[in-house]
Amino acid sequence: MPGQSWAAQGQAQRQPHEYVRNGTAKLLTLFCPGSGELRAKGVTAAPNVVLHPWLQQELTAVLDQLPAAPPVTDTASNHGAWETWQRGLKISITLPAILPQLRLLLVWDNLKGHLTPTLVLWLFSHGVMPLYTPLSGSWLNMAESIQRIIGRRALAGQYLQTAQQIIDTLEATVRGWNKDPTPFHWGGKRQARRLRSRQRQHALAGSGACTRRPLRRRPSALQKLLSGCQLTH
Repeated sequence: MPGQSWAAQGQAQRQPHEYVRNGTAKLLTLFCPGSGELRAKGVTAAPNVVLHPWLQQELTAVLDQLPAAPPVTDTASNHGAWETWQRGLKISITLPAILPQLRLLLVWDNLKGHLTPTLVLWLFSHGVMPLYTPLSGSWLNMAESIQRIIGRRALAGQYLQTAQQIIDTLEATVRGWNKDPTPFHWGGKRQARRLRSRQRQHALAGSGACTRRPLRRRPSALQKLLSGCQLTH
């Protein structure tokens, strides 16, 4: 099974003497956690002129697969549905006065290129609500996880010498992933604590058995003795 690197035991990993840096590759990623479907494209650079058209094309394809949105009959309630996703934010985006039905949530990093007015207005006009992860909070974006998975599967144990080889390998790995995608769901320590609190479960003796309330423990002989003693000065 390929590993992340190959090196003799006790020796540091080194690049081969033939190694020449022939550029880098990036993977544009649009991930649907509910289905596990991954839309991705390998590029050598990702400026706005490359990212925005690709993103609009892929989002249009995703929206075409969704049920048709009904016409807006109540402008106030429809606007409130959009505003719900901005509650609690210190800085929120100004929503247009007229909005279509909300159809899709787009979670991505808080980068300057993602705040371009023309792109944001395009998202609004197509029923897409952008949600930005906070600074230093990219771990909240599940696309970061799938990128690491694809990168490891594609590049572990490989010696690819050009950017195009890297792109071809990444895209082939994405096609393999989509043949049997794995849905993701949100977890983490906070979610686990909330779940335990809601369930009010108490584990028993290190097994998978639980109770809704903690078992009453019988006092030990020492505890009985101490409870019957009276301290005097």
